Amino acid sequence: MSDAMTNPRPDTVVLAAEGLGKTYAEGKLHTPVFDGLDFAVRAGETVAILGASGAGKSTLLHLLGGLDTPSAGEVFVSGQKMSALSNAARGTLRNRALGFVYQFHHLLPEFTALENVMLPALLNGASDGDATTRARGLLESVGLGHRLGHKPGELSGGERQRAAVARALVNKPACVLGDEPTGNLDERTAATVFELMLELNQAQHTSLVLVTHDRRLARKLDRVMELHQGKLREVAKDDV
Repeated sequence: MSDAMTNPRPDTVVLAAEGLGKTYAEGKLHTPVFDGLDFAVRAGETVAILGASGAGKSTLLHLLGGLDTPSAGEVFVSGQKMSALSNAARGTLRNRALGFVYQFHHLLPEFTALENVMLPALLNGASDGDATTRARGLLESVGLGHRLGHKPGELSGGERQRAAVARALVNKPACVLGDEPTGNLDERTAATVFELMLELNQAQHTSLVLVTHDRRLARKLDRVMELHQGKLREVAKDDV
């Protein structure tokens, strides 16, 4: 991967949505979640998305990550229109350019921490040696250098989430999408994991889009957006 891709210019848009809409259909019933949303994230930028339960925050994140198909509009990842790509090409772009951290870690239980973090790099074409080096370095940076051979069931909740953060960053993605990544942790552990994500964001020049209900954490990011009644608007930090 070139330096231009891993360290894009600060004014480069790495993730964008134009006229984005999502409607769920069940028989004759059509339920719109949102419509006509425009959104852009620049290189190295951190953005929080707030909203009440059921507002569509996770749906929006899934659309931005190419995990769901919009009913209207387009998503662009590293300048590429997701709808113009085949399923295989979309998956390749998603694995290369995006990282994901969820409320639940989704680590593979039969694999060690090292193997879990290596996997996205291997899927992206890295050699076993390169994937091992990258995964080991990231796990050491998140304080898990002594837990490389442990499986998820042998790790604490905070350790599992730190491993998930390392996995999200192993391909040096343009942007990491976090869906309540600290929501399943106690307050102290949540703060530790959150600060760790910010440190790695700065170290790797990776953008971060974080869905959270924690307004205190949201205020620490560069921008705060709120999804309310199908509309996405920027919120002044003093109003958060």
